[in-house]
Amino acid sequence: MTPAHDLAARLGRALDTRPETLRACAQDFGHIVRGAPLGVLRPRSAAEIKDLLECAGPQGIPVSVRGGGHSLYGQGQADGGIVLDLRAMNRVGPVTDDQVSVQAGALWRELLAVTLPHRRTPAVLTDYLGAGIGGVLSAGGLGGATHRHGLVADQVLELEVVTGAGEHRICSPDRDPELFHAVLAGLGQCAVIVSATLRLVPAAARVRRYCLYYADLGGCLADQRRLAEEQRFPYLEGQARPADGPGWQYMIEAVAPYDGPYPLDDRTLLAGLSYDPAAVETEDLGYGEFAHRVDTDEEALRATGEWLHPHPWLNLLLPHDSAESVVRAVLADPAFRDLRDTGLVLLYPVLSSRLRAPFFSRPSGEVLYLFALLRTAPPGSPETVAAMLAANRAAYELARSRGGVAYPVNALPLSDADWQDHHGVRWPAFAEAKRRHDPHLVLARGHGMRF
Repeated sequence: MTPAHDLAARLGRALDTRPETLRACAQDFGHIVRGAPLGVLRPRSAAEIKDLLECAGPQGIPVSVRGGGHSLYGQGQADGGIVLDLRAMNRVGPVTDDQVSVQAGALWRELLAVTLPHRRTPAVLTDYLGAGIGGVLSAGGLGGATHRHGLVADQVLELEVVTGAGEHRICSPDRDPELFHAVLAGLGQCAVIVSATLRLVPAAARVRRYCLYYADLGGCLADQRRLAEEQRFPYLEGQARPADGPGWQYMIEAVAPYDGPYPLDDRTLLAGLSYDPAAVETEDLGYGEFAHRVDTDEEALRATGEWLHPHPWLNLLLPHDSAESVVRAVLADPAFRDLRDTGLVLLYPVLSSRLRAPFFSRPSGEVLYLFALLRTAPPGSPETVAAMLAANRAAYELARSRGGVAYPVNALPLSDADWQDHHGVRWPAFAEAKRRHDPHLVLARGHGMRF
């Protein structure tokens, strides 16, 4: 009897071991590493998850969680283990004026489809809404409102989880807070998120979106810092874009919500900034249209096939004092030249004091910048992928040498020493939480952490 059959017999239900299922769960959005599981379980209740972990843990069988399937480097895979496919656990609701309950297998776009008719939205959303609820909460979640409200994970009021030890628990800041804080931005190491209760805020009917362009990186970063500290806009992001010639131009994306006629004056909102006044772009959108703005990009990439190509993405958090030097060096590196043709570079401010999840690593200082290098490799070219991974490593080492850290959702293999350095003084507490709640060390091995 195979381990999968033995486990299925113990659970009293069949695991999906069809070859096509195992192939599908042996890959992710990164399309770089592949780890085939023994089987896939599609639970519909916390009790089924509890049964699995009670059986798998003592046998040392790895268990990983899959929601939207958007990991980049095998983080959601379970090589030789069991994948928990949570997509059937996608219930959203009930919705009240200030909160919503949602199961972890739902996608963010499914959550919004339920809350927007009530004119409510989570305070922070990631740009892409096709990711799973549980995956984003496990990573932390950054978005255009993070400078004001913190991480997506910081909007959680209560969690329902099953720990690696198979314990079904409800936790919150006031009820079992140690477990609550170990799970949020905890990279799936301590428990499987079953459902979450999220804080909601009113959703405006419309938004005005400003795109402000800069030839000078220093001026763009200074204005981003000013806008974040002044809280002038509730949504604030930015990009680096190829300029005519060999250089780069920089863009601030600032969004103001409104209901009824636009009540604000553009000149007042943009006063004191050093952008190019001849290149300002503005547009008015419905809130839902703005929230789903990335959907058209996804559709285009699916149509061309690029959605299924390798995605060696890298996300870094940089302190204000070294952000300009790191961004300049990386964008000038020939190893990242392809970003000018097919990639996307995000660059926007985050305020450290707004980040509350204790195990979310961040640089020192109050003003930080997310620097995300999102590029695509051609299919069937492992040499190109290997070169891109090496470039990711070099950029990570440069950022780390200047006080930066990784936002650990990357195509970037990390060693034991890297993980300990990433968590810094929090590593002993993180490792203790892991051993307490997942004593058999079976959860989320795809991150490559060893305890």
